Amino acid sequence: MKPEQLPLLNSVSAPAIHPDGSKAVVSVTRPDFDADNYVGQLWTVPLDSTKHSRRITRGFRDTSPAFSPDGLVLAFIRSEPDGKPQLFVVEAAGGEPQRITDQQLGVSGFRWGPDSHRIAFTSRVPEQGRYGTVDGVGSGAEDARLVTANQYRMNGLGYTADQRQQLFIVEVPELGGEPAVTPRGRAAHEQPKNPSKGIPAAKQLTFGDSDHESPCFSADGRELYFVAALHEGHDDDLVTSVYRIATDGGQPTAVEPSNAGRQTVTDVLASADGKWLFYLAQDMGGTGRDFVARNTVLHVMPVSGGEAVALTDVEHLDASGPMEPSGPDSVLVLNTALGSVELLEVTAEGSITPLVHGARVVIGATVAANGEIAVSFSDAATAGDVATLERGEIRLLTDFSAALRNDSQVIEPREFEAPSGDGHPVQGWVVLPDGPGPHPVLLNIHGGPFAQYTGAFFDEAQVYAAAGYAVIMCNPRGSSGYGQAHGRAIKERMGTVDMQDVLAFLDAALAGFGALDKDRVGIMGGSYGGYLTAWTIAHDHRFKAAIVERGFLDPVSFAGSSDIGWFFGAEYIGGSAAQMASQSPMAVVTNVDTPTLVVHSENDLRCPVEQGQRYYSQLKAQGVETAFLVFPGEDHELSRSGTPHHRRQRFDHILRWWAQYLPTASNHLAA
Repeated sequence: MKPEQLPLLNSVSAPAIHPDGSKAVVSVTRPDFDADNYVGQLWTVPLDSTKHSRRITRGFRDTSPAFSPDGLVLAFIRSEPDGKPQLFVVEAAGGEPQRITDQQLGVSGFRWGPDSHRIAFTSRVPEQGRYGTVDGVGSGAEDARLVTANQYRMNGLGYTADQRQQLFIVEVPELGGEPAVTPRGRAAHEQPKNPSKGIPAAKQLTFGDSDHESPCFSADGRELYFVAALHEGHDDDLVTSVYRIATDGGQPTAVEPSNAGRQTVTDVLASADGKWLFYLAQDMGGTGRDFVARNTVLHVMPVSGGEAVALTDVEHLDASGPMEPSGPDSVLVLNTALGSVELLEVTAEGSITPLVHGARVVIGATVAANGEIAVSFSDAATAGDVATLERGEIRLLTDFSAALRNDSQVIEPREFEAPSGDGHPVQGWVVLPDGPGPHPVLLNIHGGPFAQYTGAFFDEAQVYAAAGYAVIMCNPRGSSGYGQAHGRAIKERMGTVDMQDVLAFLDAALAGFGALDKDRVGIMGGSYGGYLTAWTIAHDHRFKAAIVERGFLDPVSFAGSSDIGWFFGAEYIGGSAAQMASQSPMAVVTNVDTPTLVVHSENDLRCPVEQGQRYYSQLKAQGVETAFLVFPGEDHELSRSGTPHHRRQRFDHILRWWAQYLPTASNHLAA
């Protein structure tokens, strides 16, 4: 794959299966250079493999499809190039979509009511005078903000207290009715102005000083359950809880388990039989901030609260959403495990059935009334496709990555395991380019650190392999998917066993694959990967060059500049000056002599740009060959969801850096 082939990367959403099990609908989006944006539409995928998938909408970017429970209506979110995402509905049999929201800052998510006539949705509500609520008052002309909280900014969003996410309910209009017309002439003069243009009025249900997430209806439709932080002192911890509110309005009340500690709840879903609440949560310890490498556990409790039961093992399973009902008292959840993401079905009684496992990354799944299951996933051969399950086996229904494979070579990663210095097993992959070698090597380190590489399609590895580099990537201690103990092994010990694991895996790969050139090795990583890259090149000088991207590089300044700085460093490395210095790349930067490209984004609030600026400046001052690549308008997610132009440009600069220090036959500087 080459950087200019980014538009071939089709991303597929979690599927919406029709209640009768005849078809699924997914959104398929891709980067587009002409729009310098992400474009895509909804596709219908028949579960009868003799029929073909086809595009069914033609919006600029249509996402998040969901059928009404009666199967008559399909709802989705549509985004226009210069507008905010809004909720649309269309008859499931086809027709022209109808817009049903007009939110100033757009709609971020939604859930159907059991009556198929109402939809609950989430939307940010701007403070008057901000975010375009007053014509002619741009962001630079708004009133000053007086900040008194720990939690006041978020990467990719900006300030949060003046645009809290709230819950709304909207009635779905009769789609067969006559559309509203805009009055003209005498009628326009005589009638009061109606800015809604036929859009039904949505009712705001919540008003609290917190983001309200994950709405779902009770089985009888009278209440909404949701997740928020409405407790006293919520600014000083990471605790969130389940709440409920009547759909006709009122005050929210907490639905608290009687036997749980301080938790961060991430998702809630009422069972179809109306008896249970399933929820996903992490234990935050006594402080409410001990988030390091906490596996997410699926719990169940009665809908009115009471004793909660953990349905998944906290040490060995790491559950996640999107949760979907799969029966009267069961749900589908995902599980991060050993370089993959599995699909599990879990009952309220605690029975767990693996549905999809192996070398795949499941994106989402839904179940029809007749038991048919639609699954979207990625693996080594696809960036995203849709399948159904037959007798426990995947039956592929789409091939959205066909053009990618036809126009470029997709190289399957080779998985292997290597012992670390103390014998700890380290799982990882090598992506080998064409030819006998010896190939220069790029050691890639993932972010997180509680995250994982998988064997599924990874555009970074494919671009570098196409340019003639062997890519080595692994999941050292600190990564997710191998149990909490594995993830928490680097708590207050960053840069110890994690660096040991990465270098041991590198050494094993160099010894085990004869096509690798052990004398020509580069190292690179982003976020925590940027941290460990910067830390490693201060301790190991074998590398011909390095790339430190969006790194966590100085714990001292990070605490005052990052959106998570008020808790992240103290929990991961400890809060004392000695602990900070013992694990800080800036504290050992004078040991670095490796040529290093520093990459950052101007709007990065997770690892703010000052981290990269200060690191680059120090390298420059001590005479290290270095450069600083900074992207305007981008945040911490540049490599994953930045504008297509900047994503391509980033690849071009990275390849140019490696061409300078690790040239290949297909990637070298012009003479």
